[in-house]
Amino acid sequence: MSKTISPWLALVIVLTAPLLSVIDVFIINVAIPSIKAGVHATDAQVQLVIAAYLLGYAAFLITGGRSGDHYGRKRTFIWGMIGFTVFSCLCGISQTPNQLNLMRFLQGVSAAFMVPQAIAFIQVLFADPKERSKAIGWFGITLGLASVIGQVLGGYFAGGHFFVPGWRLIFLVNLPIGLASLLAAQLYLPETERHNTTKMDMSGVLILTIALFCLVFPLIQGRESGWPWWSFALIILSGVILWYFIYDQRHKKMAGKAPLIDTALFKFHDLNIGLAAVLFHFMMHTSYLLLSAVFLQNGLGVSPLTSGLYFVAPGILFTITSVAAARLIPRFGTPVLQVGIAIIVVTFALQIVYFKTSASVAMLFTLQALYGLGNGLVLPSLLNITLRSLPAQFAGAAAGIYSTVQQTSSALGICLIGGLFYYLIDHTKNIVLAFHYGLAAQIICLIILSVLLICLPKKVQGAASVHVAE
Repeated sequence: MSKTISPWLALVIVLTAPLLSVIDVFIINVAIPSIKAGVHATDAQVQLVIAAYLLGYAAFLITGGRSGDHYGRKRTFIWGMIGFTVFSCLCGISQTPNQLNLMRFLQGVSAAFMVPQAIAFIQVLFADPKERSKAIGWFGITLGLASVIGQVLGGYFAGGHFFVPGWRLIFLVNLPIGLASLLAAQLYLPETERHNTTKMDMSGVLILTIALFCLVFPLIQGRESGWPWWSFALIILSGVILWYFIYDQRHKKMAGKAPLIDTALFKFHDLNIGLAAVLFHFMMHTSYLLLSAVFLQNGLGVSPLTSGLYFVAPGILFTITSVAAARLIPRFGTPVLQVGIAIIVVTFALQIVYFKTSASVAMLFTLQALYGLGNGLVLPSLLNITLRSLPAQFAGAAAGIYSTVQQTSSALGICLIGGLFYYLIDHTKNIVLAFHYGLAAQIICLIILSVLLICLPKKVQGAASVHVAE
């Protein structure tokens, strides 16, 4: 039985979901070299440690959001948190790369069920628009803090000596937080009204999951296996299944059923361009976090903890500039994002020039900080840019599609740009060259992103501050 409590205390409880989910994205990057050695993984298998989590998250995100409506948000939050905590522990005791990647996928699925409930609870707990805006602000601050905490904890655990290998603690640390959150949720969170008049589109989830797996797995494993015939066959099959998924969704809508995705949304021109912008930005962003963490440790000889500390300044500046962007965009529009893109491009160009086999501490710190500054002007505002022209009744469904594309794009960045990075390391034995080519690929993504933003109207009327996970 839930007790009546302050909505702000309830907010603290539900914010543990985005806190843990984002920490588990960032905590992995710095620890990748340690994880690779710990479970004797190949380069492709450690790419899947990141991509599998993102795929599970992407494939079930819309279903997770709707489950709160269908079964109750408190119940869905609790079961999502139970799953996330259990699968985190199973990640921590995994003995083989395949065990770890399967548990990471299921961890991502669990995150897809618990995180949307935090956003929904904000709508339920805070009826006053001003109070709701403050709560959303704390949601954004939580994401920024989680990115910093994840990088630092990943470096601390990966580089430390404990009673178990340090990399295992990056998963096991979720146990006490998860248990505390579950106890508080059970005691204090109120249950919400259920809307279970429509059936869940589980067949749509299955089709989408298979399609994404058939795309991502061969892009990662095919490179390491020498691109055998099955890798090309799976990529072609993924296209066929994605086509069938769209057909299936349209057919269900015409039959009066509730499809996973409302395909009518793709008739909006600005939404399509915005989703393409999301694709290229998150391919760049997630792959950069991986490449820079590996290069700092294996290329420049920086310790895992020091590597994690280099990401503190970007996280802080990201949070500050994302708040500033929310105020600047209604006045100046998309040029604010273009400034952020320009800053990131300059940052990457300077890294190509200065990051060879060594780099000064001041240069490392400055360029990482500048990346966070530029990214803060771009990333959180992409949601507003993408959804601004939609009628209000489509906002919730479009936000689900946005988040799905975001997570899928992140996985593709790990596959394609991360794959290029590891391919060049394998064939040239030159990590500096591999890092520079990776940065060049990321600059190309940014140039395409800039062109896409030019295709959108300059002004963003009525844009609001909406934060999304990094």
